[in-house]
Amino acid sequence: MLRKIDSATLGTSDLGWLRSCFHFSFADYHDPERVHFGVLRVVNDDLVRPGTGFDTHPHRDMEIVSYVVDGELTHGDSMGNRNTLSRGHVQYMSAGTGVMHSEHNRGDTTLRFLQIWIFPDERGHTPACGDHRFDWDAHRNNWLALVSGPDGEAPIKLHQDVHISALELDDGREIPLRVAPGRQAYLVQIEGAATAGGVELGARDGLEIVGEDVTLAARETSHVLVIEMPEG
Repeated sequence: MLRKIDSATLGTSDLGWLRSCFHFSFADYHDPERVHFGVLRVVNDDLVRPGTGFDTHPHRDMEIVSYVVDGELTHGDSMGNRNTLSRGHVQYMSAGTGVMHSEHNRGDTTLRFLQIWIFPDERGHTPACGDHRFDWDAHRNNWLALVSGPDGEAPIKLHQDVHISALELDDGREIPLRVAPGRQAYLVQIEGAATAGGVELGARDGLEIVGEDVTLAARETSHVLVIEMPEG
């Protein structure tokens, strides 16, 4: 089963310093048909003006991944981490029993990043934060494993049976995306244009994929992220 989520139907917010597109219900945007997709709770596509950002605030019992598309993301947290990340890099947080953090754009260009929230396998985990600076060339025409569950092989491990991968696919190239029976995936067409299982996708479109393999074909150079998880 394939279901396209057209970017024109996403929830939106404009706070001046922050402009966001919401793939799922978030803040003042609520759509009863888009509250979550399996264990995936939030995919926000955020644009943050230079010199602004999210000041220190709390989270708990949520697995949170920030994927940088453009610009610089500076993260700080109550565990003593402070790092600045750029295109293709990932910051992650298992909020567990509680953690405070901030995310700012200290650069001189607009920051764009995807904020992804995933329900944990259980409540009350010990908090953990970190980041990984992936080599951008490793994304080229290859599904680069960013995140996996505790027993997976990705460099970032979360407390949930999920796999997050990203790639940049050259114009005219194709690549398979495998979603086994009993599994589902949410695809975000971050940049460019492609087809997936014959469904046409443009920038910021989403695609729900349940229990079937698809072929992703780039109609122009495409930057894509996929979150794969158990069906349900």
